[in-house]
Amino acid sequence: MNKTIVMTAVAFGGSAVALGALGAHGLKEQLEPEALESFRTGVQYQMYHALFLLFLGLEKTLDPRSRKRVFGLVVTGILCFSFSIYFLSTAGLTGWDLSAIGWITPLGGVLLISGWGYLLYRIFRSKGR
Repeated sequence: MNKTIVMTAVAFGGSAVALGALGAHGLKEQLEPEALESFRTGVQYQMYHALFLLFLGLEKTLDPRSRKRVFGLVVTGILCFSFSIYFLSTAGLTGWDLSAIGWITPLGGVLLISGWGYLLYRIFRSKGR
């Protein structure tokens, strides 16, 4: 499981760098400033949580069941939060009306917060391993 978590962290981190470069260079002239700022927010939160996953994969005291639960919350949160922002902020370029998926972004935020909260809870409840 730890190898899967670290590999996922690296994939999210690397793709955050690539998407950040796309936003900074490829989309800078294509998007309205507000949409570009939203895109950047998606990239930032993806990178923050890639680092979170890297820590999770390297951390040794958390039991496997809790690690798997935190991993699931954070990965699902990244996909819902950051990727919905990418799609919504570039909708003007694609011509797709994606307003119906706007509710996915705050759901992703709740999942990310839940991942942090559950990790805090499990660390607090651990018996000093």
